[in-house]
Amino acid sequence: MIIETLPVGNLEANCYIIGCEETRKAAVVDPGDEAGHILDRLAKLKLEVAAIVLTHGHADHIGAVGDMKKATGAPVMIHSQDSEMLTNPARNLSAWLGEQLAFKPADSLLEEGDTIQAGNVALEVIHTPGHTLGSICLKVGKDLFTGDTLFAQSIGRSDFPGGSHTTLINSIKSKLLVLPEDTKVYPGHGLTSTIGNEKRHNPFL
Repeated sequence: MIIETLPVGNLEANCYIIGCEETRKAAVVDPGDEAGHILDRLAKLKLEVAAIVLTHGHADHIGAVGDMKKATGAPVMIHSQDSEMLTNPARNLSAWLGEQLAFKPADSLLEEGDTIQAGNVALEVIHTPGHTLGSICLKVGKDLFTGDTLFAQSIGRSDFPGGSHTTLINSIKSKLLVLPEDTKVYPGHGLTSTIGNEKRHNPFL
């Protein structure tokens, strides 16, 4: 499996390319900005985009969705409870940042337990509300892509519309910390970690 991390945009949101070495199909997770940079990396890796997957609907994670969709034709996927954030600048916080990001509705609405295929690579959807109502994490074997739910030594903000600190902590403890300790955590911002490290050292948990 191929995993590429591309920090994009002013807030350096981590965009992930998750590729299948056998079929050269890939999922692009959270293309928040810099579509050209993401597409260049895909071309160098000789990967074809099978899915554009959003861990949640905030502006710094969806900013390049339109350009990526136009360039690749790949389906855009987001959890049903964050779906309006793709089309509504007030909901995705871009209006708050002085922009007006609005895209076409998602091609596919995700739910807990769904599986997204990128060639022979399967991404399992784990619904982890708290940062937003429709925040998800993506489990790929022993790799976990956590969006803005869980960071290395930190957790996502819960003070935006749809956020809840209690719900966020419950999501992390009931759905993420139960995974094997050697599960590698790829967060929406910052450095990687493991579930074991976060169990022992995350001050919020």
